[in-house]
Amino acid sequence: MPIRIRMAMHGRKHNKIFHLVAIDQRKRRDAKPAELLGIYDPALKLGATHKTVEWSVDRIKYWLGVGAIPSKSTVRLLEWIRNTIPKRSVHGQPAPPEAVVASDTVGNPSSTVAQPPSNGP
Repeated sequence: MPIRIRMAMHGRKHNKIFHLVAIDQRKRRDAKPAELLGIYDPALKLGATHKTVEWSVDRIKYWLGVGAIPSKSTVRLLEWIRNTIPKRSVHGQPAPPEAVVASDTVGNPSSTVAQPPSNGP
């Protein structure tokens, strides 16, 4: 059973949240997953300055270790939050030669709050 790490969309119109899930790649987007790995809420709450991501780093590392392939949007999210995901193949594409595993700089491995990267100098 080929497993993929991807996002499932939930919530109402203009108030979407995304569940980070490990799921059989042949199932539909919102089907029952093999495991719920985390929740990403892209909307800013009233008075908040950061978007919210809560996930289990250990379970994500486990699924990547057993061969689950992350989707492109999941790789972007994991790299944006500075998770310990190697820059490796996505959808069968080979890893670049300068691939480096980032160190886990998060104090609490079960949840993270992050802000978007700045584009300026």
